[in-house]
Amino acid sequence: MAPGSPRSATDRAVLRQAASVLLGYPDSTLRERLPLVRRALAELPPSGAARALDGFCAHAEAAPDLELGAHYVRTFDLRRRRTLHMTFYTDGDTRRRGHALAHVKAVYTGCGWQPDPSELPDHLAVLLEFAARCDAEWGETLLLRFRPGLELLRTALHAHETPYAAVLDAVDATLPATAEAERAAARRLARTGPPTEAVGLSGYGAPTPLDLPGGAR
Repeated sequence: MAPGSPRSATDRAVLRQAASVLLGYPDSTLRERLPLVRRALAELPPSGAARALDGFCAHAEAAPDLELGAHYVRTFDLRRRRTLHMTFYTDGDTRRRGHALAHVKAVYTGCGWQPDPSELPDHLAVLLEFAARCDAEWGETLLLRFRPGLELLRTALHAHETPYAAVLDAVDATLPATAEAERAAARRLARTGPPTEAVGLSGYGAPTPLDLPGGAR
C-alpha cells in the first residue's frame, strides 16, 4: 500500500463498497444511499481515500439530479477512453472481450457470487462490490489484473477535471503501489487505445488466464 493508504482489510472493504455505490448511475437509489455511505466513511480512520469519497458524496448531494446524470453520461464515454468496463481496456471491441467477460463471471461463480444480471461483470462498480462483499483476495486479483486500465481511466478523469477522479483515487489507494510495468502498460494504452482485432495483442500486456476458484471452468 502507498503511504497513507488504508491498512486493514475492513477499511479497504468499506472504501471499495463506497466507491462501488458512487460509480453507479446517479439515480434515486444513489440519493438514498449517500447518507449511509457518508456514515460508513465517518467511522473509518482518517485517510486520503475516505476524504476523497466523502468529498464526492458532498458534491453529489449538492448537484441537481439532471445535472448529475448528464455529467455521468458525458464522463464515462467509451470513445474518449473513459469507460467503466474494464475488459474494454485489455480486449477492446473484439471477440476476445467476450471470453474475458466470461472469465470474470466464472471467478464470481466460483466464489459463490451472483452480481446484478443487469450489469456486465467487468463494470468497475461490480468488481469493487465483489471485492468488498464477497472475496477480498479474488477481488483484488481482478482489480490488479485490470490495473493498466484503471490507471488510464484515473488519468483521463483527472484530465477531464471531473469529481469522479477522486473516486478513482480512492480505489487506487486500496491497492498496492503501482509498479512501473503497470504504468508503462497504461501509457501504451493511452497512446494506442484498446485492441481492435483479436490478434496481435501481446503488446498490451494481456494477463495470462487465472486458475479459477472453486474448480470453476
